[in-house]
Amino acid sequence: MKDISEEYFRTTIESVININKIITIHYFEFACNYIFKGEKHNFWEFLYVDKGEVEVMADTKGYKLTQGDIIFHKPNEFHSEWANGKVAPNLMVMSFECTDKAMDFFEHKIIRVEPSESNLIAEIIKAAKETYSNSIGYHNKLEKKEDSLFGSEQLIKISLEMFLINLIRKCSFIHNSGRLNKNTLDRMEKDLVDNIIEYMDQNIGSELAFEDICNHFSLGKTHLKTMFKNRTNTGVMTYFKQLKILKSKKLIRELQHTFTEISYMVGYESIHTFSRAFKEATGMTPSEYAISVKAKANL
Repeated sequence: MKDISEEYFRTTIESVININKIITIHYFEFACNYIFKGEKHNFWEFLYVDKGEVEVMADTKGYKLTQGDIIFHKPNEFHSEWANGKVAPNLMVMSFECTDKAMDFFEHKIIRVEPSESNLIAEIIKAAKETYSNSIGYHNKLEKKEDSLFGSEQLIKISLEMFLINLIRKCSFIHNSGRLNKNTLDRMEKDLVDNIIEYMDQNIGSELAFEDICNHFSLGKTHLKTMFKNRTNTGVMTYFKQLKILKSKKLIRELQHTFTEISYMVGYESIHTFSRAFKEATGMTPSEYAISVKAKANL
């Protein structure tokens, strides 16, 4: 019998999106007052609104997502989200590694997911529940079941790749410029700056550095500087020093502590550095301020 194997050409299949590492797969049912302050990481993540609505910040832009919307966060993009206080959202969040060029399509994208595409999301969730013991709820490491079904991990990979390819193929996406919500951005930035000020106040007695604030809130230096300046018309560390002076004034007026005690309470290493900073800010030494307060209050 003649072997005709060599008469056939073996066609190499081009793979445009290859997912080989999954980081997290979560499905959340949040309350209407849910707030996530934010994070950034060196892998892709998407957030899909299965029910309700949610407001999202991606770097310095804010968006409102409703049921059926999905947003992609590229590696190292700061992102946070919160509910609007009225509608409780159900969210599917998935993160993964992919370095293929095709993923560039998803940068700065919000896309409306069609029913056929949401079926693939459902397949991912189903396969994840079959594969991992902790696929629902927040975990930073997936734990594989000993009795997971045959091929369940590969089904996650296949379903995710099909989902991403389908989204690109249909090309019915919405640019960020079309979904920018200034009110959302304003509220998010205001809340974030308020949280930063609260964090400063809680650490008034420490030598808090600019980098400490960046790290605590997962913010880039330029982003933090620009946002804080726009909201307060003051630099971050200048504002922190002002808080220290305001706190020290209050403590001086209360007449319960010595100047040395107050200097340590507001984070100065010595009475001398405290006195110098106080005079630079107020034009008076702590002693002069105390006398002026006593005179005004007839003490």
